[in-house]
Amino acid sequence: MEAWVADEDSGVYGCVGAAAPVEELLERLCSVDAECRIEAAREIRWLTKTSSKNRRQLAGAVGQLVSMLQSESQEGAQAAILALLNLAVKDERNKVKIVQAGALYSLCDFMKSSDSILQEYATTSLLTLSASSMNKTTICAAGAIPLLIMVLTDGTPQAKIDAAAALFNLSTIKENLNSILSSHPIPAIISLLKTIKKSSKTAEKCCALLEFLLSFDEFSTAAALTSVEGGVLTVVEVLEEGSVVSKEHAVGTLLTMCKSDRKRYREVILNEGVIPGLLELTVQGTPTAQAKARELLQLLRESPYPRRELQADTLENIVYNIVSRIDGDDKMGVTMAKKMLAEMVQVSMEQSLRHLQQRAFVYTPADLPLGSCNSQVSLK
Repeated sequence: MEAWVADEDSGVYGCVGAAAPVEELLERLCSVDAECRIEAAREIRWLTKTSSKNRRQLAGAVGQLVSMLQSESQEGAQAAILALLNLAVKDERNKVKIVQAGALYSLCDFMKSSDSILQEYATTSLLTLSASSMNKTTICAAGAIPLLIMVLTDGTPQAKIDAAAALFNLSTIKENLNSILSSHPIPAIISLLKTIKKSSKTAEKCCALLEFLLSFDEFSTAAALTSVEGGVLTVVEVLEEGSVVSKEHAVGTLLTMCKSDRKRYREVILNEGVIPGLLELTVQGTPTAQAKARELLQLLRESPYPRRELQADTLENIVYNIVSRIDGDDKMGVTMAKKMLAEMVQVSMEQSLRHLQQRAFVYTPADLPLGSCNSQVSLK
């Protein structure tokens, strides 16, 4: 994924030609007059906004623009960073060239800036540059990951979204996962997930990042997730309300967590009302999500503690029976199982709602536990 910065200026953005030849622009970019350099950078930004041809023809400006990042006023730095950003969008060679020219050090400095606009531009630039597989290790080595997590925690709303997407890009290289995890990203990821639409692309990337981190170090990540207030509940909400992709990553996150220490996390997951969402996912999810949902239901069913034999009509055995049918080859059985699951999801949610309404008459708002608005069904 890479970012796109919308130009605030309007007008016609043509190809580089007689009116603005490459040589003239490069000469003005090297002028001793600071205002002339800034105007040249702005013109490059305009010309490269939508034209891939212009991006290729103006690639020679990268070195001077990177120098402007290091030596210009704030106005000049902003003009240079926006020109570089447009040069990098949808151009793999320019992405690599910008990093090789040394832009990362200035971008990292800008991310520490008290100027929120400059910080936002730098974060967006890192997002775009991190879309290149050739840049991912270099970006990590430049110390960008702790800064991205800092922005994810305290940046502007747009900067937080771009920081999360950049971290997702960087997490696709296994070598970067240790740096991400050691910078303690889980609280910031959960905080962002709580505030955005669960069906958004950003939620997809946040959940994918959680699943990647759990797969890399399940014990540390699971412990961090449960230590954040509402952490597991937020993942359950994504499982219920997210996009198809988000739901798959959410159930993968919960499954990996439960498998890492079922005795410790089984009750934690159950207490957040995960069952209705899991049942629905076994019917409507992707093949991968369906398989993970069934496996997680199995883990939640099988208590690690000794217990008495359950009656055949208990909810636990009903769920197990339904899941077994879905795994079978009998088409009629599969159809019936899916119908039963759909009905059970509806009944479970209605029962949970009635239960919550009854509790509302007994407890004051201050007495209600966190997550009490989430549907819950126990499999004990």
